[in-house]
Amino acid sequence: LEGELEQWLEKSIGSGDWTANARHITRSWLRDGLKPRCITRDLRWGTPVPHEDFKEKVFYVWFDAPIGYLSITANYTDQWEKWWKNPQQVELYNFMAKDNVPFHSVVFPCSLLGAQDNYTLVNNLIATEYLNYEDTKFSKSRGVGVFGDNAKDTGIPSDVWRFYLLFLRPEAQDSAFSWADMAIKNNSELLNNLGNFINRAGMFVSKFFDGCVPEMLLNEDDKRLIAQVCWELKQYISLLDKVRIRDALKCILNISRHGNQYMQVNEPWKKIKGGDDDRRRAGTVTGVCVNVACLLSAVLEPYMPTVSHTIRVQLQAPPTCASAQLQGPGSFVCSLPAGHRIGTVSPLFQKLENEQIEALKKRFGGQQPEEECVEAKTQSSSSASAETKPGAPQEHLNTDPERVKHLTTLVAEQGDKVRALKAQKVEKSVIGEEVAKLLDLKKQLSLAEGKNTEPAAQKAKKK
Repeated sequence: LEGELEQWLEKSIGSGDWTANARHITRSWLRDGLKPRCITRDLRWGTPVPHEDFKEKVFYVWFDAPIGYLSITANYTDQWEKWWKNPQQVELYNFMAKDNVPFHSVVFPCSLLGAQDNYTLVNNLIATEYLNYEDTKFSKSRGVGVFGDNAKDTGIPSDVWRFYLLFLRPEAQDSAFSWADMAIKNNSELLNNLGNFINRAGMFVSKFFDGCVPEMLLNEDDKRLIAQVCWELKQYISLLDKVRIRDALKCILNISRHGNQYMQVNEPWKKIKGGDDDRRRAGTVTGVCVNVACLLSAVLEPYMPTVSHTIRVQLQAPPTCASAQLQGPGSFVCSLPAGHRIGTVSPLFQKLENEQIEALKKRFGGQQPEEECVEAKTQSSSSASAETKPGAPQEHLNTDPERVKHLTTLVAEQGDKVRALKAQKVEKSVIGEEVAKLLDLKKQLSLAEGKNTEPAAQKAKKK
């Protein structure tokens, strides 16, 4: 398949969008020619190999997992071949961290090419660098970092998580998650910049114009703002076309920044108190701002869908708002004409307080002394109970096959019990007791099998 793979890669990389690291990693695999690679593992967990000679084995996860992209689509619709067997009319994007590149650029494409069934292959392979946690790395074993449902449990809205993780997305180099920086970006970019502009625009319509968008008579200052917004919008569209998601997000923030500056310079809250000309000017500024706010709801949708929807509800924007705003090549469309009635306006974001952030930083920083003490004690006690005295003859070890079989079953059952307790988030002391039992059973099994019971850390590191 090597020649066929290289021919396809040349075409895909030449016509599609592959990040630099994706190209380099793929070429490093091809530099010395493709090598045989094992696609099975001797594990109990996994997808069984459907072959009589290998029924005790399971597939290696990165051979098996990409096939799930097809099967997920097939579970969604019986028309799945319209996507997965239609390379002439379908453009496929893959998103991943750089360590998963070869499985998507070499292993899986080879599987599809080898099947010779006109499968759709990836056109755009977008690989990030690594995201670190504070000044270290994420580690489930050490409890460092936020995983799974933990993010939901923090009480921070999902859209704020989405915003911050995309704001620091490691597109060209490694980046680091920081609780303090998350608070700063939330309080400055979301609360004071984006939220402040959208809320004020809506509030001025409600307070000064009885909830109806006023008439807009544009002057040079208004046209200058619209030109700035159009330029940012063109950049936004171009960057998203190139899958530069992080940079495109900054265009959104720039639009609201321009809006805030425009509002501060024109001071509609002062002009509304003046004569007829000043009141008309206040109306124009307010109308322009509320339309920019509507545009922001459209460009925010891929990043913050809930916030985007909330803005549209508050402005009672038409369903076609997003498509109208993004229809042209960066053209600004007035979606809320004069006379349009908006809904009830309320703040979009809340401040993240220092106390809240410090508590979260401590909670997810691996500072779990109670759990560490429990694990240390259980490991110590189980080691002592299973320890073989120096010089003890090997024949004294119990190698009864029935006992080995019985202990294997007990270890598996106890392991399932520990995992279930962790999933249910029961008390650490309860988990600690069950972990102790599991470790003791594993020691007994090792002794029963006549194996060396020295700590695994002293053995060769698994590749």
